Order: sequence, then structure tokens, then C-alpha cells
Amino acid sequence: MKQCEINGEGKPNCEQMERLEKILSEMPGEEEIQKNADTIKALADPTRLKIIYLLEHGELCVCEIIAVLEKPQPTVSHHLNLLKNAGLLKWRKEGVWIHYKLSNTKLPANLMELLKNHQ
Repeated sequence: MKQCEINGEGKPNCEQMERLEKILSEMPGEEEIQKNADTIKALADPTRLKIIYLLEHGELCVCEIIAVLEKPQPTVSHHLNLLKNAGLLKWRKEGVWIHYKLSNTKLPANLMELLKNHQ
């Protein structure tokens, strides 16, 4: 493992700075990083994760989601709006009800893959 070489000024040396600047130049921009952070925040709630796993099996009416989660309509709508605003859900209106589905059907599998590496 490479030792950190701090020069007399308490800063990385030129070689280290060049390497770090190269890494930084290859990273996504601030806007994309913020969008990614917002998406992760949208998923960081047990109720919202349950919604994602429910929708893995196909489109559901909000009334079905309310019934299975046993939560009030305003609470479920709030969680659905957060997921929708993060770009994780698609929706369509049918009469007075809204039907939701995943924007990316691979999302639950990707989440499971990510999470199994941390268990």
C-alpha cells in the first residue's frame, strides 16, 4: 500500500495532486452527483423500498398500494411523489386513481445486488 507523502506544507505532493485531479476530472459533474444523491435519498426509507418491491411485480393502482401498506392515502401519496420526482416511477391517471409502475424494471434486482454486498 502506498504511503501518503505530505510535503512540508501539509499538502499532497505534485504527483499525488495530478493523480487526484485526473480522478476528479473523470467523476460525474456536480449536477449529476446531486441527482444521484437525491435518488439515493428517495430510496432511503422503508416505506419507499416496500413500494419499489411491490412494483417489481407490475403496475399498481394507488388504492392497492394504500391497502397493502396499511397507511393513510396522504402518506402513501407523499412517498409515491418522492419516488416519482426522483425519476424512479412512471404513472398514468385512470379516472380518479393513479397507477404507478417502475421507470426501470431492473431497479429491484439492482438494489438487491447492491444490498447483498453489504449484509
